[in-house]
Amino acid sequence: MTSALHRLPAVTLDDLQADAALQTRVDRKYVVPLPTLGGLLDELDPAARVLDIGGRRTFTYRSVYFDTPALTSYLGAARRRRQRFKVRTRTYVDDDLCWVEVKTRGPRGTTVKDRLPHEPAASATLTDPAWSFATTVLGDERADRLDGPLRPTLVTTYDRITLHVPADDGGPASRTTVDTGLVWTDPADGRERALPGLAVVETKTGSTPSSTDRLLWRHGLRPVRLSKYGTGMAVLHPDLPATPWRRVLDRHVEPAAR
Repeated sequence: MTSALHRLPAVTLDDLQADAALQTRVDRKYVVPLPTLGGLLDELDPAARVLDIGGRRTFTYRSVYFDTPALTSYLGAARRRRQRFKVRTRTYVDDDLCWVEVKTRGPRGTTVKDRLPHEPAASATLTDPAWSFATTVLGDERADRLDGPLRPTLVTTYDRITLHVPADDGGPASRTTVDTGLVWTDPADGRERALPGLAVVETKTGSTPSSTDRLLWRHGLRPVRLSKYGTGMAVLHPDLPATPWRRVLDRHVEPAAR
């Protein structure tokens, strides 16, 4: 995978954000065995470029997810409620940058992400500005369903590669992220579970599938329902309802880990 990654031309963060920010998008997720990943990178669209910042092409992410005492966010996703949402902080570990992010559902199955700069040292806390921002983005209908203060319920860490495919005659610009080394941690007691030997590949496009989606389909890989928050909570707390992620849990997470 490393050799394929370094053969790709680079794209800067500014160019990526200008051409394919995609804060409102359709997300498709795939679970890909690591031995398969290098070959897939070799077959990417020739126009594909990889995010490069200061010579680095792999970046460590740490996300802290927040939920209510009754797990309103988790259960909204598990039960496929229309007004479901996620609130998290995301830390770009290599650059010591942090954001508070709120993800909601838009029209026709799109994901809408709003974010605000956050203090990295306070990544496990929703400060007053972060709380005000989150409730404003959630709006009255979602905020009224909160049964109590949001508290940290899950931490995820992983390494990410970001690929950019510029727009062409076949469709708009798209992004693909490749996450490896995923670890879920319960912030209450420090229990950990990992997803060894597998990458989570996510395409972020408009309504039209990207060339990366079509490449994955040709290799027999199909989108799966996988939420880092939902799946991680289900792994660490097997008593929770987990119907949307059952296929991923049964196929890709070791039974002994659950």
